[in-house]
Amino acid sequence: MVATAATSAFFSVISPSASSDSKNKKLGSGSTNLGDIKSKLSASSRSLQVKANAQAPPKINGTAVTAPVEGFKKEDVVISPPPRTFINQLPDWSMLLAAITTIFLAAEKQWMMLDWKPRRSDMLIDPFGIGRIVQDGLVFRQNFSIRSYEIGADRTASIETLMNHLQETAINHCRGAGLLGDGFGVTPEMCKKNLIWVVTRMQVVVDRYPTWGDIVQVDTWVSASGKNGMRRDWLVSDSKTGEILTRASSVWVMMNKLTRRLSKIPEEVRGEIEPYFMNSDPVVAEDSRKLVKLDDSVAEYVHKGLTSAPLPILETHELSSMTLEYRRECGRDSVLQSLTAVSDYGAGNLENFGEIECQHLLRLEEGPEILRGRTQWRPKYAKSFGNAGQIPAESA
Repeated sequence: MVATAATSAFFSVISPSASSDSKNKKLGSGSTNLGDIKSKLSASSRSLQVKANAQAPPKINGTAVTAPVEGFKKEDVVISPPPRTFINQLPDWSMLLAAITTIFLAAEKQWMMLDWKPRRSDMLIDPFGIGRIVQDGLVFRQNFSIRSYEIGADRTASIETLMNHLQETAINHCRGAGLLGDGFGVTPEMCKKNLIWVVTRMQVVVDRYPTWGDIVQVDTWVSASGKNGMRRDWLVSDSKTGEILTRASSVWVMMNKLTRRLSKIPEEVRGEIEPYFMNSDPVVAEDSRKLVKLDDSVAEYVHKGLTSAPLPILETHELSSMTLEYRRECGRDSVLQSLTAVSDYGAGNLENFGEIECQHLLRLEEGPEILRGRTQWRPKYAKSFGNAGQIPAESA
């Protein structure tokens, strides 16, 4: 139907009666029939030209002509569609270019989101993807998931796991701030002067141990401690509820790694680290009680190695706090002895009923002391409350 209508607009349609009459004509009258056809074609051509001229003016070399051109008659100009070539079959280049530009801009935006280009000082993303620096670039924050191999029989994280989290965030803080030189937490100026950090005192308070599958958030920051020291604090919380789980505070000084002697903080190093110091109080109140020096006559338990708490205490109690004071370094092949004295810390105190306190000392087998410490232990389960006030006797 559409084809028929389009054809009828260009050519005259011969009626059926005319067709039947023409069949009765003789071949000798063919010239007459051709003349009729020519006259009809001429008439249709003139009607086509009128329609084309009404729709659009003729063009010569791409320029519209408003007046007849000499040598041409207006009736002789016939408009025909442009020939189909490779060029006019190509897509719209402007649309294709716009699509390519959009894809390029989207890819560049995605790359900028992945690239480490901080836009705000309070939300610096470290380039290693293991944490972030918050609060005006002074606090480092990192999350940890409690794995199955980091828990004990009661499905809670061990104290070793928590201490590993503290160490890991401290090192990552230095690396994220761009202060990591050749060594753990050693700045470039410290490397030049053969200086390293050593911890002299540490306090840890555990309010609750996370369980298997929990995600803990560890925040850490540094502050000045006296003229030649640095304090590092940690705050461990439940990432979902915000509940505080563990608080820890430590004091660090510098030591020359060649002479093994303590050193003052050089001004070059101070200039590197002071911009990252936070003016804040320790998260753990300092335990000012003196740490006693144990010997064989006072200690109730003497073990070879790092075992510092009797097994019966470990079975019924969990560590709630500890204070450690480092006196001397020891080597990888050093043989140590652990001395422990136990006291009934909660006796006569309903608030701390059932708690146990231990005094500790680590020493080299030859005699020099390495560390003094104090630990406090609370009952693990409520069912142990009935006999928690009694110190468990060590089994034979």
